[in-house]
Amino acid sequence: MKPASLAERQILKAKSEGQLEGLVGEGKPLDRNARTDSDAVGLRIMADAGALPREVELRKAVEAQIKHLSGITDDVARKQEMQKLADLQLRLNIEVEARRKFFGG
Repeated sequence: MKPASLAERQILKAKSEGQLEGLVGEGKPLDRNARTDSDAVGLRIMADAGALPREVELRKAVEAQIKHLSGITDDVARKQEMQKLADLQLRLNIEVEARRKFFGG
């Protein structure tokens, strides 16, 4: 499957779930100065709708967990939070690997 058809599928899914309704610029033409490849447009529309790919969400969660860990001094609590971080990093790595295999990279 080509990246363009994947982006189209994600857009159609978001549209069917009503995630693309009431967005800024709805019904108006796309900005001609913006990137015009279908993936960039699709991802921008998804981001505007608040629909992010799992990989992006997991990256944000990993960053937040690392920041959270920096303030923990209790050894037991820190160990529990480190386990959460390890789980998030594992899930992120699985998503990255799945994307690479899917796109043949």
